[in-house]
Amino acid sequence: MRLRSGRFRARLSPQALQFSSSLHVDKRLSWEDIKGSIAHVQMLATQKIIPTGDARKIEKALREIQKEVESGRFEFSQSKHRKQGLPAEDIHMAVERRLIEKVGEIGGRLHTGRSRNDQIALDERLYLRGVLEETSARIRRLQKTLLTKAEQYGAVLMPGYTHLQRAQPILLTHHLLAYVSMFERDHERFADCYKRVNRSPLGAGALAGTSFPIDRRRTAAALGFHDVIENSIDAVSDRDVLIEFVAACGITMMHLSRLADELVLWASQEWHFVEIGDAFSTGSSIMPQKKNPDMAELVRGKTGRVYGDLVALLTVMKGLPLAYNRDMQEDKEPMFDAADTVMECLSIMSAMMKSVRFNKRRFDRELQSDFLLATEVADYLVQKGMPFRRAHAVAGNIVRFCEERGVALNALPLAEYRRRSKLFSDDVFRFLHPMASLSNKKSLGSTSPREVRKSIRHWKSRLQ
Repeated sequence: MRLRSGRFRARLSPQALQFSSSLHVDKRLSWEDIKGSIAHVQMLATQKIIPTGDARKIEKALREIQKEVESGRFEFSQSKHRKQGLPAEDIHMAVERRLIEKVGEIGGRLHTGRSRNDQIALDERLYLRGVLEETSARIRRLQKTLLTKAEQYGAVLMPGYTHLQRAQPILLTHHLLAYVSMFERDHERFADCYKRVNRSPLGAGALAGTSFPIDRRRTAAALGFHDVIENSIDAVSDRDVLIEFVAACGITMMHLSRLADELVLWASQEWHFVEIGDAFSTGSSIMPQKKNPDMAELVRGKTGRVYGDLVALLTVMKGLPLAYNRDMQEDKEPMFDAADTVMECLSIMSAMMKSVRFNKRRFDRELQSDFLLATEVADYLVQKGMPFRRAHAVAGNIVRFCEERGVALNALPLAEYRRRSKLFSDDVFRFLHPMASLSNKKSLGSTSPREVRKSIRHWKSRLQ
């Protein structure tokens, strides 16, 4: 029997079939499709909608088909089977075609009480559940790598930056833990997305449900869903969870790109804060001396792909009337691409970070330049009773004076300090060292060694 054979006199043209086929993309959903079909046929038998014997034969054949797919023996090609009159437009028809080959006409009972509309919505949610779990696991691995690196360099100070200008001394550990914190929000987003993904659309039919006495909650439970999407129109026409997933991927890629960009900058000779391991660097085809941070650059570049995937999905869905429209066939490539890209980038970043070595001597040298302790001068005056805005101006005047004469803050004579405020005394010089700056920090979550140690303990506990 051929799909649409009752309504149409002519076969779908080969050109139209080729244009409309999604099999080359959605064949990745074969496992999900077969799993959903097994749950569906078991329910049909339980509800006495089809004979139990037929259901058992169908289930047995479906499990055999899954083994064919896993072994590579399953024939996905359309052209080989077109003469049978059942064109393999997608993974659903490819599996059903093979099922009918194996068990004959009773294979046609499988599609009772469902549509390809709720079938594909189910397949995508089953796929996303697995991807969400794997993506979350890879985020955890990267966080643990960053935490290990943070502990390894626990006593190293570095200049902190705003506007790419040296700002204040910080612990390198504090800087690395900022990324651990960023990726924790990504982990939370994927976990939250999972709640909405884990609802079953199966049984919604094409859009209106079905007249057969199916048990939607039974199939949902069998497939591990915690709930069903009750409105049948929404169940088949919604792609919010795909959009939400790809949006979460986009934010994760943005965080990965920021880390990658710092590695690219810091690995340059102008910065020389880090050295990326040889196993994650490449050379030049013409310049023998080059050591390029290509893996970090690729992560930065691939971020744009995932942004494009999100825009593609939003654009496909933005003007669609309810319920299902064939436009929605275009939802799978962005979903797959975003999933593949974010997982690959998380893995390469985790591996690359293990190879990174930080240049303590370079950090120490940079801490002696510029005027990273100017805020300490202002805070000193505030502690002596001067209003902060006035103290800010006095400290700025001192910085300008030092800059004009090429003198460091801690080398400026006390007399020059006192010319600007009588509140200065000898104890000001105790504040003019990077470690003193860190030790004086008292606020929660600051870069003080005490707070950073607390943060490390927190993340070690949480990431277990």
